[in-house]
Amino acid sequence: MLDGCDVSRLQYRAMTQPEKLLRELIALPSVNPAFLPAGDSRAGERRIAEFLAATAGRAGLCVDFHKVLPGRSNFLARLTPQGPTTYRIVLAPHMDTVPPVMDQQLVPIRENDRLFGRGSCDTKGSLAAMLSALMQLARDKKRPKKTEIVFVGLVDEENAQAGSRAFAASGIKADLAIVGEPTRNQIVTAHKGSLWLKFETRGKAAHGARPDLGVNAVHEMARIVDLLQTDYAKMLRGRKHRLLGHPTISVGSINGGTQPNIVPAKCIASADRRLLPGETHGSVFAEIQTLLRKRGLHASISCAKNPGLPMEANLRLPLVQQLLKSARQAKPAGVDYFCDASVLAHGGIPSVVFGPGDIAQAHTSNEWISIRSLDQATGMLLKFLRSLA
Repeated sequence: MLDGCDVSRLQYRAMTQPEKLLRELIALPSVNPAFLPAGDSRAGERRIAEFLAATAGRAGLCVDFHKVLPGRSNFLARLTPQGPTTYRIVLAPHMDTVPPVMDQQLVPIRENDRLFGRGSCDTKGSLAAMLSALMQLARDKKRPKKTEIVFVGLVDEENAQAGSRAFAASGIKADLAIVGEPTRNQIVTAHKGSLWLKFETRGKAAHGARPDLGVNAVHEMARIVDLLQTDYAKMLRGRKHRLLGHPTISVGSINGGTQPNIVPAKCIASADRRLLPGETHGSVFAEIQTLLRKRGLHASISCAKNPGLPMEANLRLPLVQQLLKSARQAKPAGVDYFCDASVLAHGGIPSVVFGPGDIAQAHTSNEWISIRSLDQATGMLLKFLRSLA
């Protein structure tokens, strides 16, 4: 016979709907094709999208696909009010993941409160919580009378945000988007922008025995890297945002020259610059070029990929206030990373970020999510959705 403690333990171990859904999502690989060789069987979001469509359809939701790239479509599920739609809320997690470190990451494994697997945290946990909350709402006798809720599983967040860019350009209007990312169930109203910079220096090749006849492009780049990591980084630390702290710069790669006995004529370095609201790639280019000129240094600067602008929601918006109140969160939060919320916000949809899990687990070799966090996120979303008009 089980005592009270044993019964409680067994009840805790019972699998909830969000956990069951998340386990099934982890087992379906959806690696962004940008990170895999052509033809890799693990590539693309199609398996996830089709599974979500079948699951949402059984719950009575209207489902659809919007093509974004060849073989890759955003998945949409709608819960529409019986009367005219006055408001629209978008739930927007992404379906793609980075590659697993090992195939074992595609098998969901639970240890106590932790569910391990690629994408469990980033962001299949958000997929499971958001769709579970919407399906539960669809089963409720009472649902919002004037608000349409659109769940959109986005493609390509991990690379070029093609999914959110296509959704923002589609003309769909909404009063608020809740973008799924691991925020530890905090309502995030601001995040930094992401700018990948490419620096190129040019010199003159010469024989290594006569370096005086050449101009060393690697040496020029070394002076630029030192300037970026010291004086420029110090200058950035002097700027403050109440939620995001200061902007940053980090040189991540450098490549120059061909062999030791040739003075290098070319060197390329790349850097990650994180932006605060109000900064743009144009303003960053201008300030770095000014700094280089003052030090007598020369390099061409370009974007290594599409820049991601910083995002900051208007805290006075009624739905943002309602969401914070529903979550019993006294103050908004900010995060360092860039995500689809920026694309949707700059496309005209006010956006915040929310989801279970901790960003510290994202992309790791032992990625995991707390089941408590997953269930809590589902409950918080359901509470907010039930509060809508």
